Amino acid sequence: MKKTILTVAGAFMLAVTGVCANESSTTFNDNVNLSTVSFELSSFCKAIVKGDFDTVKKLIELGEDVNQKSLGMAPIHFAARYNKTDILELLIANGADVKKRCDKGYTAKKYAELSNATEALKILKLAMKK
Repeated sequence: MKKTILTVAGAFMLAVTGVCANESSTTFNDNVNLSTVSFELSSFCKAIVKGDFDTVKKLIELGEDVNQKSLGMAPIHFAARYNKTDILELLIANGADVKKRCDKGYTAKKYAELSNATEALKILKLAMKK
């Protein structure tokens, strides 16, 4: 009986504090709504990481910004990091900024070097000469 009462009381406490936490965590003190802040990788960058050239090309045709950061990195950073050379060339051909820095201060060239992505590194070096 004592365990049952404690279990029910614990469940009730969790339910009550969970509701309060949800209500208070949706906004900061300065009234910034968390629903406008994205903590997820964009669909465009997901397609780049997966190496889905056709989807990346279609999204660019539909007006996707090739320099829009997701999780602090631009699409060119993801292409360089994961050695997606065909996508890297497509991004550059469509105006991706080769010298753009991520929120950590790294360029696409640096990501290619850190990831040992030699093919991507060659493409980036050529693009930087132009």
